Amino acid sequence: MRTPVTIIGAGLGGLTLARVLHVHGIPATVYEAEASADARTQGGQLDIHEHNGQPALAAAGLTDAFRALIHEGGEALRVLDRHGAVLHDEPDDGTGGRPEVLRGDLRRILLDSLPTGTVRWGHKVSGVRPLGAGRHEVAFADGTTVTTDLLVGADGAWSKVRPLLSDARPAYVGTSYVETYLFDGDTRHPDAAKAVGAGSLLALVPGKGIQAHRETGGTLHTYVALARPQEWFAALDFTDADAVTARVAAEFDGWAPELTVLITDGETAPVLRPLHTLPADHRWERVPGVTLLGDAAHLMIPSGEGANLAMYDGAELGKALAAHPGDAEAALAEYERALFPRSAAEAVEAARLHERMFGAGAPHSLVDMFTGAEQAR
Repeated sequence: MRTPVTIIGAGLGGLTLARVLHVHGIPATVYEAEASADARTQGGQLDIHEHNGQPALAAAGLTDAFRALIHEGGEALRVLDRHGAVLHDEPDDGTGGRPEVLRGDLRRILLDSLPTGTVRWGHKVSGVRPLGAGRHEVAFADGTTVTTDLLVGADGAWSKVRPLLSDARPAYVGTSYVETYLFDGDTRHPDAAKAVGAGSLLALVPGKGIQAHRETGGTLHTYVALARPQEWFAALDFTDADAVTARVAAEFDGWAPELTVLITDGETAPVLRPLHTLPADHRWERVPGVTLLGDAAHLMIPSGEGANLAMYDGAELGKALAAHPGDAEAALAEYERALFPRSAAEAVEAARLHERMFGAGAPHSLVDMFTGAEQAR
């Protein structure tokens, strides 16, 4: 007998788990706080990696659907200095192994691959409690509850499931992103579009930077990074978009105008994205009937690995459960034995990348990483 699985969170990791379970004939229900699949935008471009994200999609039987989403040319990358000079330029020659797709499109193919009714929308978790013998009760904000023999927290940074396993809480890393968009960049913002190039732009100095992706239709999606305490951002009124834009742009006074226009001409209200992490070595003792995946398990500094790891976690957990019919505890133990060292290693690498991007040696420390000069020393 295969135990039905209750998954909290309909992000990429939770949906990948649900899909892999479905492929193996294991029933699952996903509970998601959002009211519908279209309740909010799902973020920007993701580079899907050969060693984790792509194998996860293969396990889900979605490789062809994924390849139909690829943004051709999107792997191009360039590093600029604050004056707009190109320090490093990598064209997309089709051999990079990290094709770019929109997160929303990727989520859509996962949702479309699941039986109708698998995802229960509008179910915001208010609390979870153990009932004994590996069973748990999940309470929702609407007053309803569900009990389960196998619970998976795929509910992100502020997971409601994590406290069943760990006392760890996300800690602010000292840097936040401010997100905005320019639309129809090639026509309406040609200088910025030229600076961004065909894929990604990184214009960095110690403690701050302007990062942008070219998305479909000439959209330029920008993340402005600032190493500032949370109090600095709390003093900004994000309901006053013009005031926030002006204050953030002031931090880049003297930068090349083709870069600062990515801030000043933003066509969406700026959105604050504080960066938090769990300890790199975050782990827990085996607790019957429950586990975590994705950011709920290993929240780390953005490095291009978060979504890939979440999908890989989901696929690996699904395969482990399929390999141990009737023995969910053996499956969870096997999954966690591999999860902990894998995520710890990636968290350490993410912190190193962050230092290369925003530490004292930026931007040249990042260029050295890309060119191999770092290893040559």
